[in-house]
Amino acid sequence: MSEPEPIAPEAVSVSAPAAAAEDRRLWVDEGGVRRPFMRGIMIHSLMARGVPFDEANRVANTVRNRLRPRGLVDKAAILEVLHELLDPTLFEAESRLPVAAEITVQGKRRSQPFSKGVLAQSLLAAAIDPSDSFEVARDIERELLKRGLTEIDRRELRRITHDTIERRLGPRTARRYLVWRHYEAGRRPVILLLGGAAGVGKTSLALEVAHRLGIGRVLSTDSIRQIMRLMLSADLVPAIHGSSYDAYTHFPPGALGDDPLLEGFRAQAATVAVGVRASIERAIDENASTVIDGVALFPGALELAPYQERADVIFLVVAALDRDSWAARFSSREAGESQRPAHEYLANLDRILRIQDQFLEAADRHGIPIVVNDRFDRAVLLVLRHLTESLGKRSDFDLRSLL
Repeated sequence: MSEPEPIAPEAVSVSAPAAAAEDRRLWVDEGGVRRPFMRGIMIHSLMARGVPFDEANRVANTVRNRLRPRGLVDKAAILEVLHELLDPTLFEAESRLPVAAEITVQGKRRSQPFSKGVLAQSLLAAAIDPSDSFEVARDIERELLKRGLTEIDRRELRRITHDTIERRLGPRTARRYLVWRHYEAGRRPVILLLGGAAGVGKTSLALEVAHRLGIGRVLSTDSIRQIMRLMLSADLVPAIHGSSYDAYTHFPPGALGDDPLLEGFRAQAATVAVGVRASIERAIDENASTVIDGVALFPGALELAPYQERADVIFLVVAALDRDSWAARFSSREAGESQRPAHEYLANLDRILRIQDQFLEAADRHGIPIVVNDRFDRAVLLVLRHLTESLGKRSDFDLRSLL
């Protein structure tokens, strides 16, 4: 906030140009204290009331230009002009209306300023589209401002958020919101596993889903396999020294059976599963929710039962059913990773598709849901929906207790 205008101007020598500029400024009388009119503050205040930026900018300029010839005005004069330019209901209970940054959310351990952006981000975990998430957050901000609140309890904010989601998007979405609020602050981690053949978009999905869930730890089985390569020679463990579709070429002649492609792939998945288990164990020890993606996450290769009492593990298989889409994905991958040329993957596409068939059969056999990544944004929402609704079925408490 600007400092009050000095009371003794005679103590300062002012040049003629500076005095002329001084005369052109608009000043606001606030209880006997003269302050400069701040266009930026007015824009911020109008946006907090739901006025779009372009409109807020236009109105602020108009107010300044219309009132500047007066030199000094009070807040009533400003409100009079604003009432002419905008819907007067925006300014009801003006003296009690705080801007969003002045609302404090009170928690058990700490307090923090209310943020519409942070709230909108947190809603994404409930499989809410980003545009809907922002609209919900804006509705909640308006409700808080309308009430004239300067602080709100975190539980009360959660209740308002739940009710707003339920009203706009339905009870199922509102329930997903509560489910993730519970597990986000839980005493054991959530481990999301995204398996699938090369090129189906697992890593892109993992990164986006982790972002929307607020999970900071994302691992790839490719990285795990690379670390194992450095420790284990090709002579000792040949399966990990090739890609999923050519692992069989690293075995000695006659070492594999009638279907070397699939046997080599399964041998690789079984070996890398050792490193995956170590990563899960560490996540559990540190109570750190984690997303792991990779072709080595093959249904049946990783025993999940040992973790069911210590973590909430959700396993999904990602698939791409449109053969023509693979070329676009591999080309996109090549643009970001020069060591993974698209032509190499396309030359082995038939082998990759055979491995995908194995994934789909194994997923069906083990009862693991399949997410078809035909449209990325839709696939992200499907993963989030699978995750939160699966966790919701495991809940042994009343979600309403969070409200």
